[in-house]
Amino acid sequence: MNKYTLTAPRLIVLTSVFLAVFYNYAFFRNVAVFYPLTWEKLLFLCSLSLMLVCFTALMLMVVSSKYTLKPVLMMVLVVSSLASYFMNTFNIVIDPGMIRNTVQTNTAESMDLLNFKLLFHFVLLGVLPSVLIYKAKIHYGSLKTELLSKLKWTTVLLAIVLAAGFSFSKYYFSFFREHKNLRYYANPIAWVASTAVFVDHSWKTGKATVRPIGTDAAIPPSDTDRELIILVVGETVRADRFSLNGYVKETNPLLAKEDVINFPRFYSSGTSTAVSVPSMFSVFGRNGYSDKKARETENLLDVLNHAGVHVLWRDNNSSSKGVADRVPYEDFQSPKTNPLCDVECRDEGMLSGLQDYIDRTDRGDILIVLHQMGNHGPAYYKRYPKEFEKFTPVCKSNQLEECTTEQIENAYANAVLYTDYFLSRVIDLLKRNSNAFETAMVYMSDHGESLGENRLYLHGLPYFMAPDSQKHVPAVMWFGNTFKIDRESLRAKSQGSFSHDNLFHTMLGLMEVQTSVYNKRLDILNSDG
Repeated sequence: MNKYTLTAPRLIVLTSVFLAVFYNYAFFRNVAVFYPLTWEKLLFLCSLSLMLVCFTALMLMVVSSKYTLKPVLMMVLVVSSLASYFMNTFNIVIDPGMIRNTVQTNTAESMDLLNFKLLFHFVLLGVLPSVLIYKAKIHYGSLKTELLSKLKWTTVLLAIVLAAGFSFSKYYFSFFREHKNLRYYANPIAWVASTAVFVDHSWKTGKATVRPIGTDAAIPPSDTDRELIILVVGETVRADRFSLNGYVKETNPLLAKEDVINFPRFYSSGTSTAVSVPSMFSVFGRNGYSDKKARETENLLDVLNHAGVHVLWRDNNSSSKGVADRVPYEDFQSPKTNPLCDVECRDEGMLSGLQDYIDRTDRGDILIVLHQMGNHGPAYYKRYPKEFEKFTPVCKSNQLEECTTEQIENAYANAVLYTDYFLSRVIDLLKRNSNAFETAMVYMSDHGESLGENRLYLHGLPYFMAPDSQKHVPAVMWFGNTFKIDRESLRAKSQGSFSHDNLFHTMLGLMEVQTSVYNKRLDILNSDG
């Protein structure tokens, strides 16, 4: 055997060492927060490095064979290079929810993340090591020899794991029990395990049929007034960036002039669009929600459909995440449908033709859902037309770590300012229809955003470990003059704590729909709730 020829297990172990050393900066950076360096803890960190190498090698041993070894190692290196970039840069974690977000990301969102630093990282840690793997000479013995070799290496790796675990058991108990979130930074173990969970979950969900709910939904004959409600689903806006909630920058100058009811203590059901949007329209509430349940069960829009409400979903985001699968859906991310596109298609374009739609719907109640692009990051500077660049200087890059805090926050605030303008245009449309309808607007963001606090950027952290900035969201309601509601009582009630769990039942109450799935305790507008 040539001295430069490797056996398969040795190549796996060498690759695992390479991955542990060069792809796990985010992992060890976050571990160091909970285990400040002392001599004893330094030894623990060394053992943790060994653990990472061993678990990675064991995982690769299982999925590799003579014909799959090189493709598997190359794929792991390429994906791990991308995972390490995003974990290092934005301090995100790779859990099943993040895998779901990645799969559902569209081309425009992907392009927002593309930059030279990412490409350099990809080439350096993805492409070049893969070339070396491809060119490596591997010696294979007989099937029996290969199996015995794998067994020997597996035994050695497991022995190292057990020895390290027993030697630093007190630290590993706290590591696995008190700091479970740290495992999501382990590269490639985190993304491999999370992908497996996501694929298994998607496969099981894909076979399911949709269970009807609220089939008894009806609007009582005594309700002769027609309702026109516009529900605006915001994107990536955090509550503390609304001047209505006390933010020092005036990001809501137009809403402040309207008779809106603001909900300063409103919380999302998730930290990503892929979770929050299906969850907020589901009957389950955050604690009872799962992606599987959402896909297998009808949602708010279906119940309104059963009641005869005309439902229209217009989307300037990635999609409705399955919520609008059974109602009329219009995509406004293309100039073919959206008349207001420059560097990207604007939220305001979703209002185009709405008056014509309202006029053509000559009977029954109407619910229009507008799903914004809003403040989707990291390219906040793209989320608003130039005339809304009120706060300067701004970050004009998708590499947030290269911008100052002031620049990031200004770009983000300008995007909120544009949402303020968009909502004012929605209100103007409703005002023009207030003689024919009882009109109302409901706005709430799907989730918040981290803007660099504690080195965290963007969103999508598991709910239990996400900071308040990713969960505390703005929510606003506006009612036309003919809408029968006790505004002052609602204004007082609005100071309480609410969440996406309230949307399902509040919208049923707004539309005056009677159904067995309605829970008046969760209806914000219900005076007894």
